[in-house]
Amino acid sequence: MLPSRWYAGASVGALAAPATIPLLAKSLGWEMAFIIIGIVGAAHQSWSANIFSTTGDMFPKSAVATITGIGAMAGGVGSFLINKGSGMLFDHAANLGEAFQFAGFTGKPAGYMIIFCICAVAYLIGWSVMKTLVPKYQPVIVK
Repeated sequence: MLPSRWYAGASVGALAAPATIPLLAKSLGWEMAFIIIGIVGAAHQSWSANIFSTTGDMFPKSAVATITGIGAMAGGVGSFLINKGSGMLFDHAANLGEAFQFAGFTGKPAGYMIIFCICAVAYLIGWSVMKTLVPKYQPVIVK
């Protein structure tokens, strides 16, 4: 059984993830944006620290580097896809102009709003996937 500090850390990361939701708010001024970005950065660091400690807690020493590498590759592919998709979305929004609308925004700002909405739920989706793949936090035993 894994130590309770791991479970507590994962819970804190999952609870900190909704800190990205304020990004859905309309313009609140640069001061508030600065504070929100700081909170989101802290939440991301909490998530990252817990994800990287998961491999060390669950897998034997001989497999930690391999598992971390697979996760890093998946992150790289995911980054490529989200950046490519965002660029295509922004181009599409710019081409349509005022005809492209989402959540009260038009044109390119509507495209940014869509991306911010994706960011707001990405950590919750990631946590759900992790919880589905690893329902019980127990070390993996390699025979």
